[in-house]
Amino acid sequence: MSLMEATCIRQKVMIEAVWPKAGVAREGALILGGSLFIALAAQLQILLPFSPVPVTGQTFAVLLLAAIYGSKRGPAAVMTYLILGFSGLPVFAGGAFGAARLFGPTAGYLIGFLGAAFIVGTLSEKGWDRQPWSTATSMIIGNLVIYIAGAAWLSGFVGWESALRVGVLPFLAGDAIKIALATLLLPVGWKLVGRFVR
Repeated sequence: MSLMEATCIRQKVMIEAVWPKAGVAREGALILGGSLFIALAAQLQILLPFSPVPVTGQTFAVLLLAAIYGSKRGPAAVMTYLILGFSGLPVFAGGAFGAARLFGPTAGYLIGFLGAAFIVGTLSEKGWDRQPWSTATSMIIGNLVIYIAGAAWLSGFVGWESALRVGVLPFLAGDAIKIALATLLLPVGWKLVGRFVR
């Protein structure tokens, strides 16, 4: 089998190996649980005095979930998270909620979570979450999607130069740490799955 053929075959994502019994109850529990995990990560935030975009654990939660869940459950968990926030539950960064967050300066990052979750989930289904180098590459791609969507939307409020200065550059170091953590967790997680799950 060629490398091209191997990457076209869908592989199990981690959650399917850990919880193999399919069903509506499993899917509902995973999607709701994933959305609540993102909501919890959103409350871990650092406000930057020069930027409307807070540093949170959201990107880490979104990308990690996408890698573990795959290209359908990951975006579904993100969409559920957005719906919960839109409907009035305080799940956005700092306990915020409502339509204003989905149309304000940081809305592009929230929408970018959907695209990033789909791409990272798809790459996991091709086995990219099993080796450190491919895990890191997947996380970098996911972060780029979030940055592009977020900065593009933010530029409508502050202009492109400011969007890059306040909406991308301050987050590079923190996201590098998150990528390193995911690069460690996912391959180690697969080794544990292989050892304990038969």
